[in-house]
Amino acid sequence: MTAPITIPVRDTDGEARLDRFLRRRFPGLTQGRIELFLRRGLVKVDGERIKQSGFRLEPGMSLAVHPAIAAEADANPARGAHTVSAEDERLLRSMVLHEDEDLIVVNKTPGIAVQGGTGTERHLDGLMAVFADEEHGKPKLIHRLDRDTSGVLVFGRNPAATTALGKAFRARTTQKVYWAVCLGVPHPLRGEIRGWMKKAGSALNPDRELMHRAAHGDKEALFAITDYEVLSNAGTRASWVALKPVTGRTHQLRFHMAEAGCAIAGDGKYTCGRPQIGGLAEQLHLHARALRIPHPKGGMLTLIADLPPHMREAFDLLGFEMGDAKDPFAPFK
Repeated sequence: MTAPITIPVRDTDGEARLDRFLRRRFPGLTQGRIELFLRRGLVKVDGERIKQSGFRLEPGMSLAVHPAIAAEADANPARGAHTVSAEDERLLRSMVLHEDEDLIVVNKTPGIAVQGGTGTERHLDGLMAVFADEEHGKPKLIHRLDRDTSGVLVFGRNPAATTALGKAFRARTTQKVYWAVCLGVPHPLRGEIRGWMKKAGSALNPDRELMHRAAHGDKEALFAITDYEVLSNAGTRASWVALKPVTGRTHQLRFHMAEAGCAIAGDGKYTCGRPQIGGLAEQLHLHARALRIPHPKGGMLTLIADLPPHMREAFDLLGFEMGDAKDPFAPFK
């Protein structure tokens, strides 16, 4: 008889449900097959047969898995597995800002989706298969950026790190700063934009990703706060604005700048009635410039992403000098 497969639960696995742990190790198995194997008693934890899929594993435990489980997984490759072209692999590796055993941080280029969806087969979540390992699979997305927004984007490389990073975002112990080229100049030059917003659609506008102003008390409304500071301006036609989202709502920064009468240059969805600036690329001029986040192993990790080419060109055209803003966090201290 073939010996069972021994799999230790490591610190990097964190505390995990048994079924999810097995799905990570054997991605070719469906949830139904995993539950069937558990009912048959083909998985032991520390020598005891465990039949409950929700059993919580802890670091230091050891699994003994019947070889039939691995054999079936090998015979059924995971659905949705991504094959990454050599060109896309080069692109992805060129984006990497920071990499260690717990996380990967990239400087996302504009125009590439973060996740898949209807009609979207090429996206960063899929391309991360380049960094997949046998133990934990591909890195997991921690937060999101719009397709046309560039800048800092974080992925967790193991379950414990992914959980810790996700908690940091939810608890708002991270600091995020975006740079934008805006139409016109916000007044006052430093302040806070706040209010209620919600996704809305109609027969004329079925786009459920479009945010609208909402009234307090609307059950679908979310309160949003953005701090901002004008770092430079080109007369009254354009400004370089640092933005700090205090809350993290869909399209928050784009919506807030349009509501303030100074929409972000190149934004075709959120407008303010001002004309676009001649000579600028027809792309969204919004960049996730910097992120400060607690590292899962301790200490703070500070990441700064270079501007994409179309925004560097805009800065040159409008006379904005980046040397005047060496510390992206300085406006919000």
